Amino acid sequence: MPRRPPEATAEHVDVLIIGAGLSGIGAAHHLQSAFPHRTYTILEARDTIGGTWDLFRYPGVRSDSDMYTLGYRFRPWAQAKAIADGPSILRYVRDTATEAGIDRHIRFGHRAVHAEWSSEDARWTVEVARDGEPVRLTCGFLYACGGYYRYDAGYTPDLPGIERFGGTVVHPQHWPENLDYTGRKVVVIGSGATAVTLVPALAEQAAHVTMLQRSPTYIAPVSSEDTIANTLRRLLGARRAYPIVRWKNIALGTLTYQLSRRRPHIVKSAIRKAAVRALPPGFDVDAHFTPSYQPWDQRLCAAPDGDLFKAIAKGRASVVTDHVKEFTETGLRLDSGTELDADVVVTATGLRLLALGGIRITVDGRDVKLPETLAYKGMMLSGVPNLAFTIGYTNASWTLKADLVSGYVVRLLRYMDAHGHAQCVPANDDPGVTEHPLIDFQAGYVLRSIDEFPRAGSRPPWRLGMSYAHDVLKLRYGAIDDGSLRFSGAHSSHDAVRRSA
Repeated sequence: MPRRPPEATAEHVDVLIIGAGLSGIGAAHHLQSAFPHRTYTILEARDTIGGTWDLFRYPGVRSDSDMYTLGYRFRPWAQAKAIADGPSILRYVRDTATEAGIDRHIRFGHRAVHAEWSSEDARWTVEVARDGEPVRLTCGFLYACGGYYRYDAGYTPDLPGIERFGGTVVHPQHWPENLDYTGRKVVVIGSGATAVTLVPALAEQAAHVTMLQRSPTYIAPVSSEDTIANTLRRLLGARRAYPIVRWKNIALGTLTYQLSRRRPHIVKSAIRKAAVRALPPGFDVDAHFTPSYQPWDQRLCAAPDGDLFKAIAKGRASVVTDHVKEFTETGLRLDSGTELDADVVVTATGLRLLALGGIRITVDGRDVKLPETLAYKGMMLSGVPNLAFTIGYTNASWTLKADLVSGYVVRLLRYMDAHGHAQCVPANDDPGVTEHPLIDFQAGYVLRSIDEFPRAGSRPPWRLGMSYAHDVLKLRYGAIDDGSLRFSGAHSSHDAVRRSA
């Protein structure tokens, strides 16, 4: 294929980061701390920093991971609440970017559309849409940190008769600023983390909120504050206390997950007993809060300070387990024949995933089909040079994995500098490796889209790790040249010195 002619207008940077959310800001911090003289730019399709934490603005939006593990390893979380609300998390991300000067490297309103790799030039050419006009940048390394949510639309299943409903229907991903639900009857369709967050928040002002679920979800009451963390912070200061609390919470989270997989009956019993204690006498816990699947087949939902159970106990919220047959003019009719009156219906029915932000990837003139690639260590693609991406844990905080991936990218770039390599590409030469879904998780939002993602392999290094302790050893301390990476090309001696400075 003929070589693309050089373009004088294409700006070049050493590393191009896609996304200015939690992952992208963290990646930039790692990169500039390790390489003060290496150039980088962050492309952000939206007009502000924050990613998911700016996109989701529904009432009560929060994390169900504690901030000692969802927070960055390099920046202590210093607030009293461990389970933080969305605006607090957003400020944390933006403050991190501002204090480190990362915000000066962000191009807002820039959506990466197509990334084309040239082995001859050892660089990526990235086509970007900005206000409908094309922009082109080049880089030596491309780092996709946009997560895997599709931002333009959430998932809404077929809801018969929805067009005849006379009230308001809203999806949490696109919550209108002026929606007034005060004194109104609200039905929230769904039982995942979003619904569990929304119901108690809406119940503070609504006349009544009904959580309508097809099947129950595991919901565990947790304290919104970490007493040990707050005590240690007073005694030791935020910076010294932070790593202690972080590892304490990592250990507890790992223990809970492992116990859920190996002794699920113990975890199921504990969650059920907590629900029985928190709910009114006689409440049918088995019908509404006892799932048919095992704990951590899907992600556990957290109820900070038992807020969902408190709303139910006070009579401000209720749970109905049934299927929607059709919408009526005034609400919903269920398969059981029950009719629910509603002024507002919230379709908390899930998310849609989008692999690598929907960017078209081309290598030496050949379009890369993601499902035909294997994910190396869950962060690089077989046959695709100088590209990394971030997918966080499903069984722990997203940022734990994002921090490890960023640290690995820094180690990889240092290795390439030290050995004069310009290109690095994962290659699978083991015929015994069989393909598996990249994310082994039974949540509906994963199952609907996982076939569009890269594949995982049956053995390391082609598997997406879900154990933080294991990944610390492999990604932070394991060998870079492990036999599955192919290095080639050479920088000029001047370039190598400048990059490693």
